[in-house]
Amino acid sequence: MKTIQYYFSPKSPWTYLGHERLIGLARQHGALIEPKPADLARIFPLSGGLPLNKRPPQRQAYRLTELKRWSHYLDLPLNVQPRFFPVDETDAAKMIASVIKAGDSDGALKLSGAVLRAVWAEERDIADTATLIQIANDCGLDGAALHAGREAGAGLYEQYTNEAIELQVFGAPWYVYRGESFWGQDRLEFLERALAAD
Repeated sequence: MKTIQYYFSPKSPWTYLGHERLIGLARQHGALIEPKPADLARIFPLSGGLPLNKRPPQRQAYRLTELKRWSHYLDLPLNVQPRFFPVDETDAAKMIASVIKAGDSDGALKLSGAVLRAVWAEERDIADTATLIQIANDCGLDGAALHAGREAGAGLYEQYTNEAIELQVFGAPWYVYRGESFWGQDRLEFLERALAAD
């Protein structure tokens, strides 16, 4: 079975821009996606990366330009400066990991997409308990139970973060197929070529 390991941050705009396209690619090529939410706050310092607010002004400005460009190109709604960003993604990531732990990768991908849309298209606060519960409910999950039991996913979230560090991941989204890494939603075309070659 073709398997794509998918390391991501549930608050990353680049992950948002690539999420549904990745799912479509996997479906088209009969591939399985293994979603792996990872903590970029731990990963960035190890790779020389900087949090957004510590990057030089010219880099911050160009990031906004690129986000607008990609949003327009993909015809995906995206507020480049959302009301609730930066935001603590920890609870959202643990909830996603809990769904994965329960054996529901499709549910985890659906929840991940909904969380990403909440930040970048819907002006919702994914650090807010009621918001997270509602998002999960809308995905057909038991939001209250999932939020209450989110620590069940904490170990997996840490495991995925450690895996990412071991793989020398330094950004999100990050796709791994047959041991080859692809960084960024703008590398999905190369991932597709690799899938097609098989």
